[in-house]
Amino acid sequence: MDWFLKILTLIFAYILGNIPTSIWVGKTFYKIDIRDFGSGNAGATNTFRVMGAKAGFFVFFVDMLKGFGAVKLLYLTNLYIPETGHFINFQLLLGMTAMIGHIFPVFANFKGGKGVATLAGVVLALHPMATLITFGIFCVTLLITKYVSLSSMIAAFSFPFLLIFAFSSTTPSLIIFAMVIAVLLLFTHQKNIERLLKGEEKRFRVKRKSDHDKAE
Repeated sequence: MDWFLKILTLIFAYILGNIPTSIWVGKTFYKIDIRDFGSGNAGATNTFRVMGAKAGFFVFFVDMLKGFGAVKLLYLTNLYIPETGHFINFQLLLGMTAMIGHIFPVFANFKGGKGVATLAGVVLALHPMATLITFGIFCVTLLITKYVSLSSMIAAFSFPFLLIFAFSSTTPSLIIFAMVIAVLLLFTHQKNIERLLKGEEKRFRVKRKSDHDKAE
């Protein structure tokens, strides 16, 4: 019965990650497919660029909730046993499943976002303090470089180091997870890395109303 419950919970986590927030927002309120504009990515960053701050913050928040909610699905089951500590391994698996659902959503022909906002929700649920510091690193890097992709990768690689050296984490599975997601972000940002090396990566800029008026 436990195995059935685990599989069912993982399916829910994948479905949760599948919600194509930016695509639905674009088609519902802006009558566009976000994947046809900007970088072609169905994530929060491209939403900021194409549809503006209001849509961008909404998409980021909902995508983050997808990761946070996937991890917390554990508490809707009888799998949470604090005395054993084994529950964190399943939480990690739930988080990874939601991220896979976000990056490869069946609801959007397997063409989703890069998983940064969803990942933020996952790690926030697992280790809030380390996540807040990582977010601070992301913001500082973004202010300096104006590159969201570079800021995301630097923040992702700082997370495992924070767990080990700042918080002295002794949970091997959490540290391994942090390292895996850092590598995963490298994989999902391959094109960005190529553009950064060539000096062709676009700097972050929020679409303003005047830009929209000009486009019209």
